[in-house]
Amino acid sequence: MTAAAPVAPGYAPGRTLPLRVEAVRQLKRRRTLVMGAILAALPFILIAAFAIGGGPDGRENGRITLMDTATASGANFAATCLFVSAGFLLVIPVALFCGDTVASEASWSSLRYLLAAPVPRARLLWSKLAVGLGLSATAMLLLPLVALAAGTVAYGWGPLRLPTGGSLPAGDSLLRLGIAVAFVFVSQLVTAGLAFWLSTRTDAPLGAVGGAVGLTIIGNVLDAVTALGDWRAFLPAHWQFAWADALQPQLEWPGMAKGAAISVTYALILFALAFRGFARKDIVS
Repeated sequence: MTAAAPVAPGYAPGRTLPLRVEAVRQLKRRRTLVMGAILAALPFILIAAFAIGGGPDGRENGRITLMDTATASGANFAATCLFVSAGFLLVIPVALFCGDTVASEASWSSLRYLLAAPVPRARLLWSKLAVGLGLSATAMLLLPLVALAAGTVAYGWGPLRLPTGGSLPAGDSLLRLGIAVAFVFVSQLVTAGLAFWLSTRTDAPLGAVGGAVGLTIIGNVLDAVTALGDWRAFLPAHWQFAWADALQPQLEWPGMAKGAAISVTYALILFALAFRGFARKDIVS
């Protein structure tokens, strides 16, 4: 029977690489600050665009779209910012925060020193993943919150005017927007899973981030191929705008529930692959 390896007095694997330490490290990085500035600047860019162009005017064949109601109130402006960014812009911070986290340590040749601290591999991945998802969630909240504040100053506080007709009281509109933002975050878990898995497979952060963004784009392209028929329902991209069901006179859950189930399933598989592969990986950098 093999004797257990000696453990240093006071050593507790669960206390290595605290989340607070990792979060502070990631928050201080330039890419975090730049991404935050970009997301915070977008609402002001749209306000300036509407001021220069005279306001949105995209009505076609008598239909009113979400873009047409952008200047109706601060809530409408926040919903419009979410609409124009959910398809691609919000993919980037998720891929960046989850894909850069492990691969960057390898590119700096500091990963093996972290593991020699010693930080258990599973503990290291959990800390990295938790902080990456936390920063991603913060990015999801930052854009609509800034848009709501800036839109309220520019267009006033009022009910959320619905493209389908009618409106929601200002108080209810905040709840609906919160549900929409929560679903957007859940739908991006697939990108987070792709980025995190790739981050454990490569020493190039750009490869992990770019690979996750590229695969997400491929998913969007496949969803546009109508020849796939019902198979498109198994693509996370097929449900990425299901959050619009929260901006209906009556809140509709089926589309968001299906989209969330698909996204969470894919994400859990990818996270499991990341942990399994990293546990067996030969760390040389």
